Amino acid sequence: MTFLSKYVSVSSLAASLATVFSTLSVLPAAAEPDLDDLSGTVVATSGGKEIHLPLLKADYRVEVDGDVAHVELTQTFLNPTKLPLNATYLFPLNQKAAIHAMRMDLDGETIVARIKKKDEAKATFEKAKREGKAAALLTQHRPNMFTQDIAHLMPGRPVKVTLEYAQTVPKIDGAYELVMPMVVGPRYEGPGPQAAMEASQIIAGDHRTEDDGPGYGDTAYASDESISAKPAAFKHSETGSGWQIDKLPAYPQVIGQNAPKEIDPRRVSLELALKAPMPVWRLSSETHALEVSSQGDMQTVRFKSGRAIDNRDFVLRYELAAQSDVAAGASSRYEADGGGYFSLLIEPPKLPTEDMIGQRELVFVLDTSGSMTGQPMEASKTFMSAAIKALRPDDYFRILRFSNNTSQFAGDAVLATERNKRQALKFVSSLEAGGGTEIDRAVNTAFDQAQPDNTTRIVVFLTDGYIGDEATVISSVANRIGKARIYAFGVGNSVNRFLLDAMASEGRGYARYVALGEDAGDAAESLAANLKTPLLTDISIDWNGLKVEGQSPARIPDLFEGGSVRVMGRYTVGGRHTIFVNGLVNGHAARLPLEIDLKSTVDGNAVSSRALPLIWAREQIFDKERVYTIGGSTDTQLKQEIVDLGLTYSLQTRFTSFVAVSEKVVNGAPGATSHRNVPLPQVAGVSTNAYPSLNLSGSSAPEPEGIFGLMLVLLAVAARFRLQLANSFRRLRDRVRGFRPRGEEATPGELDLALPRTLRRDGWWLET
Repeated sequence: MTFLSKYVSVSSLAASLATVFSTLSVLPAAAEPDLDDLSGTVVATSGGKEIHLPLLKADYRVEVDGDVAHVELTQTFLNPTKLPLNATYLFPLNQKAAIHAMRMDLDGETIVARIKKKDEAKATFEKAKREGKAAALLTQHRPNMFTQDIAHLMPGRPVKVTLEYAQTVPKIDGAYELVMPMVVGPRYEGPGPQAAMEASQIIAGDHRTEDDGPGYGDTAYASDESISAKPAAFKHSETGSGWQIDKLPAYPQVIGQNAPKEIDPRRVSLELALKAPMPVWRLSSETHALEVSSQGDMQTVRFKSGRAIDNRDFVLRYELAAQSDVAAGASSRYEADGGGYFSLLIEPPKLPTEDMIGQRELVFVLDTSGSMTGQPMEASKTFMSAAIKALRPDDYFRILRFSNNTSQFAGDAVLATERNKRQALKFVSSLEAGGGTEIDRAVNTAFDQAQPDNTTRIVVFLTDGYIGDEATVISSVANRIGKARIYAFGVGNSVNRFLLDAMASEGRGYARYVALGEDAGDAAESLAANLKTPLLTDISIDWNGLKVEGQSPARIPDLFEGGSVRVMGRYTVGGRHTIFVNGLVNGHAARLPLEIDLKSTVDGNAVSSRALPLIWAREQIFDKERVYTIGGSTDTQLKQEIVDLGLTYSLQTRFTSFVAVSEKVVNGAPGATSHRNVPLPQVAGVSTNAYPSLNLSGSSAPEPEGIFGLMLVLLAVAARFRLQLANSFRRLRDRVRGFRPRGEEATPGELDLALPRTLRRDGWWLET
């Protein structure tokens, strides 16, 4: 920018003046807080002043027994205003969490929640709300996304809601990995039915690939111009082309103002006890600083700072000192009224992988949407740099980038010659982030072009997965995968693991995650340099006469180096049995005989044993929900099977919900109670570009010389029109005050005119 622009547009000047006077009208202003240092609050108004209603605490108590975890999550809500409120909190859980219990504590009363069909639970909650009774309702919107609704949160009377759930701890790259999501990232929903893609002419450069393929440049498939990224709007469901799609809840406000001094912004605590039948090695977390203490065979883990901010997922990794030649093992539980449940953990054979890799076509697909701005984009570029350099001379490769549109490095797959790799590195380094997240369009583009003969296609996705229409993407992958594979790499501190894991599962591949931070570049480089090849494929189990019901997963995924697969089921007759695990190793038949000892009497109170029936039922539900979604969400029998499992095992599902209702009337005027969403902290490392509808400041700043030039213009205009400006200032001041006498409270649901106009205009401050 020049020292002082030769021409200053009237509209730009007017906008600048409006900004100046809007700022002056609300002085004195509080200092702009660090977004990463604030926790979520419900925002209310009292006497024209901002008051924040926090989710005061979230406390995690976790018991880990080997590779099974049981979690108690207590959410404490408090209303510091003088008016009753209804509140909604949007939060994540592990996508396979078996939520089996909920209770609400209020004024010394403990109410145990009941599991009901979703519609019945909602009706029960609404009835309690009309009657002025305190109530809590848990609703699943995605396998990893939930809302907690609180009815009649009374002033100064905290409400505690405790959830209990069990989950397995999978083995990934040689270590067990416990993931506990803590914040829901923003979700992009596209403009509606996606337009058909038509490849336009390739923009040729001055160079060509060494295999005489088309020139480098962007092959455009759609325009960015008419599409805008927007958070998902709330509707219960909508139907399109026979699909009934559950819509996402409205995304809450994002913290961008100071909280009252008496509220501790670090609101999350962790108390984790890890017990294993063998010594624990290399216990660590790349996401949080930990304090670890040991006593006997028990290790206790806490946040080093005592409490933390819920702006990133918590990930804990550890290894068990098992024998290196163990290929499989089984655990079981027998219940007098339910029969037996087992869990079989299978690991791949330990073989050199390099000899098993044939000729490949690698299709790299990079998310360049607005949410990838900054650290995520840099981590993606680091990944791509390492992946390109690691390509073998006989590999073919393509590179696609997507946001609102999809474009690519070259029109066809090219050989990984040194020159082509250098050109690819230049292409990647030039990429910038911006726009929406049209993943489904990118999936189809990746498969639209024919692959080179005698190659194995591997599609490598790099994204944060911040979309609302996961069903369409998962269905596209399932329909188009053929003999290809998808490796999904999540980049960010709170990515959509449900989507990425599902893409990898349907794509017969694997998913890995790169958390942002000091080591993000190293982690990305390590993953990219070691794109894995499956060691065991086409896996099946010969039960050899053992009667097994409800095997999950019904379709056993391929096994990669450092991974494992868990197969669960039910049995009626315990004792010793010999079974056989069959598969293919590089096209050759492989067979693993395995002797298992299944319990036939009621025994065992360990966490891993007690949780087996719940985890089995949750796996069954997860499998059925997958088939229900991919099949178009029209199979009523499958829906009923999900409902029956939820009610029988007391589990939260897509079609069942927990609801707790107090017998006491706490609010004598329930009809006047207003509703507020609990805003969320901005996800660490995610740019404000991911929150396009929010009025967040600080995303950009003018250059210093531009500021000085603007000041000169403003001073000149102020001197020329000082009387008019003074009158405008008085009118603006009166308008902002809303002519409400000082100290008078806003009525419930009324938009407080004492707020800055930009906040009122964007709907950022509150929802009516």
